[in-house]
Amino acid sequence: MLDKSTIDTIAQALDVAEKTRTRIRPPSIQYEGFTTEDAYAVQRRWVELKVARGNPVKGRKIGLTSRAMQRQANITEPDYGALMEDMFYGTGAEIPMSRFIQPRLECELGFVIGKRLEGPNCTIFDVLSATDYIVPAAEIVDGRTHRVDPDTQRPRSVLDSIADNAGNAALVIGGRPIRPMDVDLRWVGVLCHRNNVIEESGVAAAVLNHPANGVAWLANKLAPFGTALEPGEFVLGGSFTSVVEARAGDTFHIDYGPLGSISARFAG
Repeated sequence: MLDKSTIDTIAQALDVAEKTRTRIRPPSIQYEGFTTEDAYAVQRRWVELKVARGNPVKGRKIGLTSRAMQRQANITEPDYGALMEDMFYGTGAEIPMSRFIQPRLECELGFVIGKRLEGPNCTIFDVLSATDYIVPAAEIVDGRTHRVDPDTQRPRSVLDSIADNAGNAALVIGGRPIRPMDVDLRWVGVLCHRNNVIEESGVAAAVLNHPANGVAWLANKLAPFGTALEPGEFVLGGSFTSVVEARAGDTFHIDYGPLGSISARFAG
């Protein structure tokens, strides 16, 4: 594993990249033998930097949950990142393009945790029991590393995404909150309109056959660090659509049917 000084150097570089809206070289290419453990260590250090500036952690996100996305990234399990306080927007928000490099939007469900949820051996039933309510959400993802390294022309890997806080940038919450057993969550569907054109659609079962499975996976992954999902935390359960690029002036309307809708505009 990389030493603490190197971990800090990478985290500081990602922090500057986010602030200045520039990209850095992928750490997996800069540092030979860069591992999953290194990537999560960088992520944790970057989150520490944000918290030290008065931007607390408000929840977690789970990414790369669908088989299609996993095949694309050449991995066999999801990844996760932190949701910071300044990332949250409500439906109808004007979202400033100035905080992103190249934002893209994807659709998922958010879980509001009501009882402490911890692994190991956390199951879907534990998640449903511990969740206060579930709400439609849209995640805005961004990348602070080059997709293709400018020096070697090698593509970035999933390790670079993990270090980059799993590509997380912001989220929008809206629609109608529901209790976990009010509907069959597997069959929650979504239509994602950009400027009145349907760009993406999906069904929540694409997330590990049930979106609560992703939350259980996360609780189990956090357990070795002595970390649990605490009451009041917000967990993005994983996208069941592909990403849609968000450009200055774009208006999104994300229709979750009986669960209501989310709208947002990206202001240039």
